[in-house]
Amino acid sequence: MLYKYLLKPLLFLLDAESAHQLTAKSFSIILRIPIISHLVKWSLSYHDKKLETSLWGINFPNRVGLAAGFDKDGKHFEAMSALGFGFLEIGTVTPKPQEGNAKPRLFRLPEDEGLINRMGFNNEGVETLVNRLIKRKNKNIIIGGNIGKNKLTPNANAIEDYHFAFEKLYDHVDYFVVNVSSPNTPGLRELQGKEPLTKLLRHLITLRDSKPLKKPVLLKIAPDLSDEQLEDIFDILKNEQLDGVIATNTTISRDHLKTSTQTLNAIGNGGLSGKPLTRISRNIVKKIRDNNSEIPIIGAGGINSPEDAQKMIDSGANLIQVYSGLIYQGPTFVKNIKKHLSKGI
Repeated sequence: MLYKYLLKPLLFLLDAESAHQLTAKSFSIILRIPIISHLVKWSLSYHDKKLETSLWGINFPNRVGLAAGFDKDGKHFEAMSALGFGFLEIGTVTPKPQEGNAKPRLFRLPEDEGLINRMGFNNEGVETLVNRLIKRKNKNIIIGGNIGKNKLTPNANAIEDYHFAFEKLYDHVDYFVVNVSSPNTPGLRELQGKEPLTKLLRHLITLRDSKPLKKPVLLKIAPDLSDEQLEDIFDILKNEQLDGVIATNTTISRDHLKTSTQTLNAIGNGGLSGKPLTRISRNIVKKIRDNNSEIPIIGAGGINSPEDAQKMIDSGANLIQVYSGLIYQGPTFVKNIKKHLSKGI
């Protein structure tokens, strides 16, 4: 109630990116105060052993994760874990630091409870992220590393970028996500083609298999794939040694929105997330599950309520991730999802 009627209206007076940075930094600072930290964690905690699940030899305390994009540089994952997430995904991180696209680049669509972003993989680079992970206090947080290529790296050399980030992060994350589906890096989605994607994934899986400890490698896909492209993804999931898939990233579609065309034109390009993705992402998850009964799936996109979370799992997702829903629903969102899921198990 405090978030809905006081904090959210105040934060929504700021531009979306400034509000995001302010909220994350403030929450991190608050949690450094022992008494307040204890009260916050107590108020947001909810644990039920029925929510625990195991995948890839990793024991997840619950199925609800924070999606990539919220904490690109690993600055806030320890604070965000206080919200009760079962796992957190950091990134997308690239080999070299890059500023990303020009601001403004993050926009709210309040009428649709959605976000449009064209951040452009803004991050401080993988080596800075590694240094931050080395210093972390809580070693029990399950962390995924979402990796991508730098904007100036041509697709012909993309494997080198993914290789570099993969190697640097390997000892510091619990699983990997190969991001070739962001719409905000020019040409990146071309890597979703069957031939370049197979080549990239085979390279990373071969690299993974050379390690003493084999960590899961997942592919994050776009919601805008044609039926033919989706069939190619099905083939890759069957024929390559991928450990899982995340469905889905943001969409470039602007169909069926309440937001005016004038506002959308003023915002311009970018990936749409939030409530408008609910059915799209869920349908992709269901299609993957209907085609492949065994592949682990992380369902992401459009989870805006506890009921959405349950429906995503019912559609075939083993785990789920949220981001935009957290912005609109507030810090109790994860707890509310977990309470709802525990009733359905």
